[in-house]
Amino acid sequence: MSQFANTLLMLAATFIPFAAALALLFVPKERSEIFKKGALFATVLSFVLSIPFFFAYDRTSDAVQWAQSWSWIPSLGVRFSVGMDGISLLLWLLTTFIGPIAILCSWEAITERLKEYYIWLLVLQTAMLGVFITQDMFLFYVFWEVMLVPMYFLIGIWGGPQKLYAAIKLFLYTLAGSVLLLVAVLAIYFLQAKTQGTFDFSLESFQAMAPIIAQQTKTYQTLLALAFFVAFAIKVPMFPFHTWLPDAHVQAPTAGSVILAGILLKMGTYGFVRLLLPIFPTAVKDLMPWFIAMSLIGIIYGALVAMIQKDMKKLVAYSSVSHLGMCMLGIFALNPYGFKGALFQMINHGISTPGLFLAVAVVYDRRHTRMIADFGGLSETMPIYSTIFMIMTMSSIGLPLLNGFIGELIILQGSFQAFPWAAVVATSGIILGAAYMLWMFQRVMFGPISEVNRKMSDLTTREMVVFAPLVILAVWIGLYPRPLMEIMDRPVAKLVRQVNPDYYLAPSISTEQEKAKQEGMQGMIAPGTHENSTHAETLGEKH
Repeated sequence: MSQFANTLLMLAATFIPFAAALALLFVPKERSEIFKKGALFATVLSFVLSIPFFFAYDRTSDAVQWAQSWSWIPSLGVRFSVGMDGISLLLWLLTTFIGPIAILCSWEAITERLKEYYIWLLVLQTAMLGVFITQDMFLFYVFWEVMLVPMYFLIGIWGGPQKLYAAIKLFLYTLAGSVLLLVAVLAIYFLQAKTQGTFDFSLESFQAMAPIIAQQTKTYQTLLALAFFVAFAIKVPMFPFHTWLPDAHVQAPTAGSVILAGILLKMGTYGFVRLLLPIFPTAVKDLMPWFIAMSLIGIIYGALVAMIQKDMKKLVAYSSVSHLGMCMLGIFALNPYGFKGALFQMINHGISTPGLFLAVAVVYDRRHTRMIADFGGLSETMPIYSTIFMIMTMSSIGLPLLNGFIGELIILQGSFQAFPWAAVVATSGIILGAAYMLWMFQRVMFGPISEVNRKMSDLTTREMVVFAPLVILAVWIGLYPRPLMEIMDRPVAKLVRQVNPDYYLAPSISTEQEKAKQEGMQGMIAPGTHENSTHAETLGEKH
């Protein structure tokens, strides 16, 4: 297929859910089966269309692939530009993968206002996919904001007892970050017009502004960098911007929690990698001690708070604060190991944590309680469920041969290379993570069983179909992570050259110094100088 045809296929996979949402608007609300099957068909079709891109991606290139650009608002320099590199491709594929799972897990759980529910889910799916394919800052901001509206309604209408509180809190936090992001984007946009005489919203032009921004005053750089940082830190969320997350997770319907954990939190980390670091490399290095401290506090604080939770869903929610703190530590290492580990762990977290939320939903649907103390001995009556819960738990804590192990290992390798003391502190978060997850599993699955719990049935066929893709992917990535690593290699190397060029320069200097020592010279002499000095010595001997 031609590049243009591939781009159209990418756009089809992205906008099919939205097209299905528009079609469902004209279906009478009494036809509940049409909403369920139509939403499932649209998300499955989107996923199927996305699969060829995994194999077609050119792993030898760091360029944006399947790129196309059409004029949209010429007077403002806005274009409808799309394309993906290896980083955005993996997150885009994860989104198409999670979509059908979110729809299918809602099959029996949602019984009221099905029309609105599935329409909002489909709109949210397209908005999330759009963030990862856009190559225009204006378009990025549009998709970024559109995501907020469906999630607000999903929590506010179909959530738990405190759904309005959680929905409004989510909305206010995210909106505050979005306003800061918009101000910073406009500041760079007008700085570009002032220094270059052009108006251009393309991501490439924004990243190319990095040297010009570095020439501005330190206060200017810091304020703009902090505006980007706060917007993305809220979405991750990093400490101390995390307080909206536990409420949103606990009150959200299961599909909302699955999407929040699987995709929406990755929007923040993706923003750091795609925008903050390439545009503000100098300011980021100046602020690095604060960023590292916040990451470490998030890792330890999230783990400690998770350990004391009595509600399983809230425990898993706080575990996300700890796990995403680990991802941020890898990103701020500014080296290939840190970036690859963080990106890999973003994928892993998008598999294991949705699996844990689905596991909590299974027992909640049967007992209408999530309190750990209300369970015990479930392994006797629910052996299939217990096995899947165990796999998801081990995946979350990073057991070797499952997906979580590889990401944590590479993050620690990258962070130890950049700041050994921080890697040591982060290791304690991993230990605490194993403690609270295994303790929860032990209390729920083993011990004496009550008569009420003895009557609980094991997984249905539909529930096993929901869990199967997550289990398969967790095992496959744990055993054979190479295909994902190969997709990351070139884009990560390009990112390191953008934000930390000294990383690749240092080995070459060391090599030249070693050669100089072997030739009996003190220090390192530049190749041209060395040649000239040798030539001068030869002429002196002749005279």
